[in-house]
Amino acid sequence: MCRSSNKRSKPKGGGSISKLFEPRVNGQIRARDVRLIDFDGTQLGIKSINEALNLAQQRGIDLIEIAPTALPPVCKIVDYAKFRYEREKKLKEARKKQKAGHLKEIRIRPKIGDHDFSIKLEHIRQFLSLKDKVRVTVMFRGREVEHAELGMRLIDRAKEALATAASVEQDARLEGNRLTLLLTPKK
Repeated sequence: MCRSSNKRSKPKGGGSISKLFEPRVNGQIRARDVRLIDFDGTQLGIKSINEALNLAQQRGIDLIEIAPTALPPVCKIVDYAKFRYEREKKLKEARKKQKAGHLKEIRIRPKIGDHDFSIKLEHIRQFLSLKDKVRVTVMFRGREVEHAELGMRLIDRAKEALATAASVEQDARLEGNRLTLLLTPKK
């Protein structure tokens, strides 16, 4: 039994175009009538899909559905490769301006010395000043996990020492042989 799929064909070229919205092109457009925009931005009015496709073919470029939810759908006569390139360029630019919330991890052991602990706290402060989230992990070996209260004391000491610089996003919890606490920088 053969089933036809409603999936749209993916463009060739292996580009990293947003998979969320792939516009319909030429024969994929299903509407009867469309609001047509020319490649230079002038509105040509509401045309039947056949008229719009003929205009695009006469100019040697593609018909792309820009706003599929509008009534009637908005289509534009434009070169599809150029359209994809422009859209990908905008997406890259948007990603550049976006600050990725980096997550840094500081690992300590329950029997850490006071000086070493203060050094670790200094590292955490540096990460927080750079607006990074910090996961503080207390690692237990062997039977040390039976004394998880030692790890909780370390976590509490870290919370107190960093109270001015950080807020707790996720409170301390024991996962296997690790006790983790997630801190975010205060605004």
